[in-house]
Amino acid sequence: MAGIFKAYDIRGIMGKDLDYEIAYKIGNATAQLLNTREIAVGHDMRPGGEELYRGIRDGITDYGSDVVYVGLIETPMINFATAFYNLGGGIQITASHNPAGYNGFKICREKAIPMSYESGINQIEKLVSDNKMVKGKAKGMYRELYILDDYKKHVLDICGKEYKPLRVVVDAGNGMAGYILPKIVENLALKIVPMYFDLDGTFPNHEANPLKLENVEKLRDRVVKERADVGVAFDGDGDRVAFIDENGAVITCDVMTVIMAETYLSKKSETILYDLRSSWAVKENIEKLGGTPVMCRVGHSYIKKQLRETNGAMAGELSGHYYFRENFFTDSGVIAFLKVMKALGDTGKKISELVAPVKKYFGSGEINSEVKDVRKKLKEIEEIYGKNGKIIHLDGLSIEFDDWWFNIRPSNTEPVLRLNLEAKTQSLMEQKRDELLKAIRS
Repeated sequence: MAGIFKAYDIRGIMGKDLDYEIAYKIGNATAQLLNTREIAVGHDMRPGGEELYRGIRDGITDYGSDVVYVGLIETPMINFATAFYNLGGGIQITASHNPAGYNGFKICREKAIPMSYESGINQIEKLVSDNKMVKGKAKGMYRELYILDDYKKHVLDICGKEYKPLRVVVDAGNGMAGYILPKIVENLALKIVPMYFDLDGTFPNHEANPLKLENVEKLRDRVVKERADVGVAFDGDGDRVAFIDENGAVITCDVMTVIMAETYLSKKSETILYDLRSSWAVKENIEKLGGTPVMCRVGHSYIKKQLRETNGAMAGELSGHYYFRENFFTDSGVIAFLKVMKALGDTGKKISELVAPVKKYFGSGEINSEVKDVRKKLKEIEEIYGKNGKIIHLDGLSIEFDDWWFNIRPSNTEPVLRLNLEAKTQSLMEQKRDELLKAIRS
């Protein structure tokens, strides 16, 4: 059980770290913490989901709270159910993009407010570790609620129903998008070419993590073969999405933030959030479109909180999470997908043409390095580079110079520093990347 309580969720290996008993304790502890009348519970297609659901259900109802079972769903739907039906919290049983064998829990409070380690998961961990289970005077009730029709209406109310007949290759990675997306788009003009739509939590074709290049190789080939307008890859639980252009080239997720932002900024000025690892071009293009760009730290709970506080229209994260005000300030892969399809149809441009103005700088991608002392190394790097640059401590260490910048963030779970770096030329990027890595790893 040790180590399953993470920065933003609870995750472990099914049968080793997680079983009915642990799920029962997590359900009971969550009910104690939320102390609310009704809690929504759903699960994705991973093996063990139903066993974990029974444990969560029994733990909650023994405490005295009611369970609203929303069935087989993608993660954005637990946020929707909690906020739309005014429930006191929600638990989605999923391990997101983790490999087969893993499972876990994502938890939100009322109004789909996220729960991170520091805002509740730490308390759940303590209750579970101390075995402090509570049985209420009366057992809670249980009811089932079918939410897909309301969810579909919600998504289409946000994104609209009029689309050009774009040819789109979609790789669902045997995850939840293969079940949910066809139901959302069934009456739209989009022409979907499906890849790996069968639900299978053993992931027989590839891991459902669209940020790993090896997981989108077949999609890239298929887009070119089909002469498709665009390729789209979802993660396992449907809250992240990545895009491939018509030539089979991978488009980084920060670039897509600008494409989605333009669907808001064409109407009026809005605040758009972007994570601090994003290209300089993201901020520049949001300003050019008349918007107000606001930098935010990495992590869904921080971004959702800041999006609420600023009442921003949307936020984009380099990991492929996109968050929308109309979606209760939470992320949704399918809404991001439809926003991009709308932008393609409305402009009549190829997706490579839409993203070209944003792809003007040269990035390193995220590079991980193991270090013995994270804090000491961050201080050391700041002393070396901080004299001549603009220092930002929003998340780890960022320093900006006239023609390049970098961010180094510590991992939440291991002695690792993550480097992202960008420069105005390829040669400068490579020079500074190698220089930083040498300093970090020395």
